[in-house]
Amino acid sequence: MIRLNRLLWPAFFFLSPIFVQAQKNYYPDSAWQSRKPSELHMNAHALDSAIKFVMAHDSKTNYNLKIADYEAYADEPNYRIMGPMKDRGKPAGLIIRNGYIVAQWGDPGRVEMTFSATKSYLSTMAGLAFDQGLIRGLDEPVKNYVTDNTFDGEHNGKITWRHLLTQSSDWSGCLFDICDWADRPVPHGGSIDQWKNRQLFEPGTHFKYNDVRVNLLAFCLLQVWRKPLPMVLKERIMDPIGASSTWRWYGYDNSFVNIDGLMMQSVSGGGHFGGGLFINTYDHARFGLLFLRKGKWKDRQILSENWVKAVQQPSDAFKSYGFMWWLNAEGMYKDAPSSIYLAEGFGGNFVVVDNEHDLVIVARWLEPSSLNEFLKLVIASVEK
Repeated sequence: MIRLNRLLWPAFFFLSPIFVQAQKNYYPDSAWQSRKPSELHMNAHALDSAIKFVMAHDSKTNYNLKIADYEAYADEPNYRIMGPMKDRGKPAGLIIRNGYIVAQWGDPGRVEMTFSATKSYLSTMAGLAFDQGLIRGLDEPVKNYVTDNTFDGEHNGKITWRHLLTQSSDWSGCLFDICDWADRPVPHGGSIDQWKNRQLFEPGTHFKYNDVRVNLLAFCLLQVWRKPLPMVLKERIMDPIGASSTWRWYGYDNSFVNIDGLMMQSVSGGGHFGGGLFINTYDHARFGLLFLRKGKWKDRQILSENWVKAVQQPSDAFKSYGFMWWLNAEGMYKDAPSSIYLAEGFGGNFVVVDNEHDLVIVARWLEPSSLNEFLKLVIASVEK
């Protein structure tokens, strides 16, 4: 057996392939460096085909996003827009390989609504709180952290942070004048009374995509942090990763609450009723790269590696959903690795993290039904 003299350890570690690989990880400064496909072991012709494809598959979503929202939620009783909205732009995006920009299209600098991709940022606020011990355990009832009547009653009192993060709480109630039945209400011909009097699912057993309950998570995290979540995001995530100053995170006109004597806005987890995260594509890509690098940025561990792993774990109620990230565990995107995970938003807003190929893919206003084919073309451009 070969034994290494302790005096030679520094040289050994310097030459170690693992160590060398760690040293190669590139993180962008304010100016993000680009590389040619050939420099990153990608086929330029195949990658060009992927870009042509994505440019040709503009979302069918109305460019006037107020109209798009009213069309999408026409069946919701008393539906109304309560937060800021902005018209959308043309398709735009970035492909990041080994940390470098290898392809881009459209206008990545344009600030856009991102709808439910906001949820993955909200999940990150929970991760930071958990890392710092502000949340002691994910399976602890949320009522232990919130002093109002939000979690009164036997059913709501059982709800844990894990249930809110996996959208399996079946929380029942109203928040900021919007009730839980507003999002994807009873089937056509049903009544609100039917929904109000329905049998509730045991928390953790039934997945239901529901923006009111996501807003509830934001409200509860505001109670934990005792400061507006956009401030937490800016200080703990966006500034350290070098994001721009152009992004905004909004709530609703009526979602201000009193925290320690100050009125603070509780933000929304998407654009269902307006609001949510407004952000450019470059900043999205930095956020995705943070997760690709397991929560580390340069020499600083911003988010724990354990949390990055946790968001990728399939939930008990729905294997294709983790902590507000969509998963590919059940082959939702059959031509992409099962290990990819995504932030997804209405109208075709995607942040895709592909650990296997060291890729971050951000696509804005890509027709959602075309995502699988687009991922297939991008991955096919990676040379083996």
